[in-house]
Amino acid sequence: MAYYWKTDLNSSESHEKQQEHQEFPSLNQPLSPHLVSLGFDNVVDEISNKIPVCQREIEENAFFVPSAPHWDSRKHSLDETHQTSLNEFTFKSSELSCHQVRDTPVIGFSRHSVLPNPQNINKGSSWGNPIGKYHGADDYRFNILPLSSTSLDKINSQSQVENENHNYHIGFESSVLPIYPFLSTNLMSKEEIKSSRNMNIVKSSLMPFKGSSLRRTWESTCPKNTELTGCSIQLVDIAQGSNMSLASFCNKVKKIRETYHAADMDSNSGKIWSTTTSFPYKLFSNTKFNINIFTDNSTQGFHFIPYATHLVKDLIAEIPHFCTNDQLFPRDHLLSTCGHEEFLQNDHYLGSHRVFQKNKSVIQLYLQKKRDIPGTLSRKHEDDHSQFYLNQLLEFMHIWKVSRQCLSTVIQKYDSHLKYLLKTQQNVDNVIEEVKNICSVLGCVETKQITDAVNELNLILQRKPKNLHQNSDTSAKGLIEKVTTELSTSICQLIDIYCSSFYADFQPLHAPLYSVSCGNLGLHSHLSFTVYAAHNIPETWVHRINFPLEIKSLPRESMLTIKLFGITYATNADLLAWTCFPLFPKHRSILRSVLFSMTLQSEPPMEMIAPGVWDVSQPSPVTLQIDFPATEWEYMKLDSEENGSDLEEPPKECLKHIARLSQKQTPILLSEEKRRYLWFYRFYCNNENCSLPLVLGSAPGWDERTVSEMHTILRRWKFSHPLEALGLLTSSFPDQEIRSVAVQQLDNLLNDELLEYLPQLVQAVKFEWDLESPLVQLLLHRSLQSIQIAHRLYWLLKDAQNEAYFKSWYQKLLAALQFCAGKALRDEFSKEQKLIKILGDIGEKVKTASDPQRQDVLKKELGRLEEFFWCTKTCHLPLNPALCVQGIDGDACSYFTSNALPLKITFINANPMGKNISVIFKAGDDLRQDMLVLQIIQVMDNIWLQEGLDMQMIIYRCLSTGKGQGLVQMVPDAVTLAKIHRHFGPIGPLKENTIKKWFSRHNPLKVDYEKVLRNFFYSCAGWCVVTFILGVCDRHNDNIMLTKSGHMFHIDFGKFLGHAQTFGGIKRDRAPFIFTSEMEYFITEGGKNPQHFQDFVELCCRAYNIVRRHSRLLLNLLEMMLHAGLPELSGIQDLKYVYNNLRPQDTDLEATSHFTKKIKESLECFPVKLNNLIHTLAQMTAISPAKSTSQTFSQEACMPGASRSIQRATVLGFSKKTSHLYLIQVTHSNNETSLTEKSFDQFAKLHSQLQKQFASLTLPEFPHWWHLPFTNSDHKRFRDLNHYMEQILNGSYEVANSDCVLSFFLCEPVEQAVKESAVDRGEKFADKKPKVQLVISYKDAKLTILVKHMKNIVVYDEVTELQGHVLMLIVKSKTTFVGAINIQLCSVTLNEEKWYPLGNSII
Repeated sequence: MAYYWKTDLNSSESHEKQQEHQEFPSLNQPLSPHLVSLGFDNVVDEISNKIPVCQREIEENAFFVPSAPHWDSRKHSLDETHQTSLNEFTFKSSELSCHQVRDTPVIGFSRHSVLPNPQNINKGSSWGNPIGKYHGADDYRFNILPLSSTSLDKINSQSQVENENHNYHIGFESSVLPIYPFLSTNLMSKEEIKSSRNMNIVKSSLMPFKGSSLRRTWESTCPKNTELTGCSIQLVDIAQGSNMSLASFCNKVKKIRETYHAADMDSNSGKIWSTTTSFPYKLFSNTKFNINIFTDNSTQGFHFIPYATHLVKDLIAEIPHFCTNDQLFPRDHLLSTCGHEEFLQNDHYLGSHRVFQKNKSVIQLYLQKKRDIPGTLSRKHEDDHSQFYLNQLLEFMHIWKVSRQCLSTVIQKYDSHLKYLLKTQQNVDNVIEEVKNICSVLGCVETKQITDAVNELNLILQRKPKNLHQNSDTSAKGLIEKVTTELSTSICQLIDIYCSSFYADFQPLHAPLYSVSCGNLGLHSHLSFTVYAAHNIPETWVHRINFPLEIKSLPRESMLTIKLFGITYATNADLLAWTCFPLFPKHRSILRSVLFSMTLQSEPPMEMIAPGVWDVSQPSPVTLQIDFPATEWEYMKLDSEENGSDLEEPPKECLKHIARLSQKQTPILLSEEKRRYLWFYRFYCNNENCSLPLVLGSAPGWDERTVSEMHTILRRWKFSHPLEALGLLTSSFPDQEIRSVAVQQLDNLLNDELLEYLPQLVQAVKFEWDLESPLVQLLLHRSLQSIQIAHRLYWLLKDAQNEAYFKSWYQKLLAALQFCAGKALRDEFSKEQKLIKILGDIGEKVKTASDPQRQDVLKKELGRLEEFFWCTKTCHLPLNPALCVQGIDGDACSYFTSNALPLKITFINANPMGKNISVIFKAGDDLRQDMLVLQIIQVMDNIWLQEGLDMQMIIYRCLSTGKGQGLVQMVPDAVTLAKIHRHFGPIGPLKENTIKKWFSRHNPLKVDYEKVLRNFFYSCAGWCVVTFILGVCDRHNDNIMLTKSGHMFHIDFGKFLGHAQTFGGIKRDRAPFIFTSEMEYFITEGGKNPQHFQDFVELCCRAYNIVRRHSRLLLNLLEMMLHAGLPELSGIQDLKYVYNNLRPQDTDLEATSHFTKKIKESLECFPVKLNNLIHTLAQMTAISPAKSTSQTFSQEACMPGASRSIQRATVLGFSKKTSHLYLIQVTHSNNETSLTEKSFDQFAKLHSQLQKQFASLTLPEFPHWWHLPFTNSDHKRFRDLNHYMEQILNGSYEVANSDCVLSFFLCEPVEQAVKESAVDRGEKFADKKPKVQLVISYKDAKLTILVKHMKNIVVYDEVTELQGHVLMLIVKSKTTFVGAINIQLCSVTLNEEKWYPLGNSII
């Protein structure tokens, strides 16, 4: 919305201003009101109720000034003698005032400036051609003496004529200049350039003093205000860069590196250590491992079976008992995992190492002497003495090297022409030409001082002094010397402003002070600054902007965003460019003039406005110049008052409400009302009833008093765990004190623990106030301690350079990391980067090749990889630094036929005891989201392991190595469920026994089959829980994989958080997660063990509840990635989705009931099978299936009276031999009867065979286990099976008389004599009596009763006591009464599962 303010032009005031400041009448009518468009909508919104707003229709010639509430704008040029003032805008309100600016700066490249016309850039202009002539001298009529009234009238009339019908449209099509061309090739020869650099650049090792962030003071023998005679512009080399904050960051990084000497083997071993966790006591209480240890002196490994609580060094000490060699000293030896370049940590338990937590087979280790292990990645002595200059590492930002070369060239020419001018008083055009070239090199920036000096120089040379004596001080020669000195000083000031605003490795040797008139400013003054110039814009705006905010009320972390709008009469305001910057960098205010690069992007990232967005690396096509007051303010931390020390005990209801609010886990999920409530009771909150991010996130604002109270709470708070502080590093907390405390807590984490959360910490760097922040220091410190951290941090920062707004921020941090890593590790990073580059080129060529030629193209391009390894010998894999490879197996490399055509590359392991390593290289897919999902799943798995629950999760590695590309680990011996389905025919997805048959085929031994069943049981449950919580979508049989060992896992996480794909407006993912009847069929062994399903539900609910207890951690990890640019995680609604799935507000019983329902929903969701069928049919080869037997029946078969071999079959009960066999009585067509025994699994196989043989017919529904009730299931199954057999035998004649049916009922008959003794109808045995399993809990006058595995739980509110209350429970199966029981609540055991027998049973 545009805001318009009425300008108050008082004639008397205007006349006074005119006399004082040489103001001129308006460009339009003298006293007409003007409407000024304000660009500060947020500020105006806040004060709109206080300041009168007058909206007027826009006059025909009204001039719109974007992005400034009130200013007076002046235009000046080097081509005209006059200066024309626009209007002085004043307001009646005292809160938003207008300050008159005395100077008259220029705004950029107008057609009368020193720099050339945009339209003439490519027409041989002097800006494009340094030798061109300047044809504007004849128009100069400026006199350094005060102008007469006559000349004023002339100027005014000329101004009005020239500005008549002027179009003030601001656009970039014709007015914005491109970045200046590199002039080195056109200006001088190489010899001249070399000469100029020797002449104009003074090399020095000057170091900066501590000062403000943008204006720095350098050691120099020359005072700052030394006047320059003629041309004395000299440049000095600054190795650390001219920017103070950059130099300070370099020094900080160097100090961090110096704390870790190359000789310190504890931090610089050069070895990759196996990752460890806290010892999972609940998982490994009495566990033993099977370990084979190989040594250099033994051809056969030594077998050990140590406890998980064994220290690694103790295991090494036991090895001498098995070998006859010299005594081993554990401190001199290390154990590595075979095939990997990683070593166990001697002072840790075996069970603490992650490799032992996930590997249940025989673990192969290799014993080595420390002195024989080369620390190839360690830092060397030379690294300790290397210097860190950021510009040496940021090669891609070396724009200043070119600009300095051009600058020194034009300065030399300027010096030469200036000397000639002083000598002959001629050829001023050549001097002006070089001034234009200097401005062009310096970002096309032209200051008022330069413009005025050039104007004055022209006027002096054009005047013919009549009354001046030749030898007087006022002679022409003296005036020329004075003006040229001013011109050189102005140029020197411009160079100084440029160097302090942008990154450069030089600065002027003499930097004259550039003062800004600011008046009397104090802390109670309003925040104000002058928008001095928007260079490269063809119009002029110069205004003092005043905010109705006292300086002392501004937080230290205040960011100022400036937007540049173009406004026309026909359209609304269009955003052209913007910039943002911190008001108080380095705890101090910005001083004097600063240049800001303006971003030509659509909109600024308002939710991510932070110093990292402020890229000062180089000038942009549009450069904004702002003059800040010269008064320097320094932020002083106030002593906060310790409030809340003597608080009364809060009401219980208050504490309960706080506890309920704390279940929201993150402040962004709290409503405004709940935030106010929580802040009101902030001093009653502690780590037992709330979390610190919730309390501080409820603060009403960032004013001085509120921040002081936040710091008070911060100091008093006792953290329950360091990870609680993660929530303080989100974008919700810009305060540096809060973030510093958060980093102090995270510093308590071990390196391997911190490694898990690096992606979030890299994102948190965006919201740090500077690169010397505690978080950045923590990352650099830990990278020096752990190669694992350094390696992962490197690739995270490489990938983060694709960020739209924070690229420069991450580039600097990456440069610091590479400096700290040392040369050896830097070289390794370079090799890995080159490997990725080659893989990317190969993938692109394979993708662009035609389908028949792709394999040949791949085979040819693999030669580049072979050449790479021939040159580099070995290279660590970016996926895992512990894997070192030395070549490729070309025959095993291929590509996949999916849309992205990913490559399968098989590397040869450099470790002779390791197997080849296969990875997938993907190009065209964003793998950052897969990385995040797999990271969260890994966190959940770690939580389960610490709770003693091994869910047999396979979590493969995934790494994004750049925009739309990355590596994925291939799991050996894993196949997709779709491939298994295709193996069993077109309707494989609809069959029940596909998974069971596949596992049985690959595991014929019973002991192996039982292990497979257990692995599938746990892994399937684990993936059900994680995919439900994270809302993983696009689930079908092509992204579910199985290993022969029974492990199930999911792949491809392009859709999550419930963002399901739709087809025709219908969601393709209809089930909460993937759990199909074929999975249940395998778990229950074809229905033989229905109790396995109940155990499966129990396991899922247990795993779900364990994860729910860590909801805060999971939500914090996701919240910290909100601004990572992931397509599926971008807003609060995505966090709410996970919150709703975690249900942290529920009790364990309520959550158990909820997840049980989800299991039932998933199991009964037929669209899942249909989706699998569609994928299977789409990918099957186009081979016509064999024509099936005739689908038409003979006339006899269709006749109702056709004879049938079997009339009926009836289940009499269970066989006495085993409870798994049903005794069935078969009645033949001649009314004779026979007996046979069949298991439920055999019934299921019969149904499966009939489905395959009679695929076109409609068969009766088979009574699967999920149709059974939880009580009296045997009786229900008898009835269901009888009904099924009746439908089969009385249905289709072809089916009833098929070989399958006849052989099933008539083979292996049982003797009729044993009929009675063989029948077991179930209800005769005591252990078959119906029971009910309950969990009863009682808390806060709420009685909760959960009937296990049933739909609902029952909650009774306002149960004041249990004494005297009886629970009456009646169980029915549909309408059939099963049993009942009365339970005295005062005698029950609460919060435990217990079976209760049912009385009065009627079966």
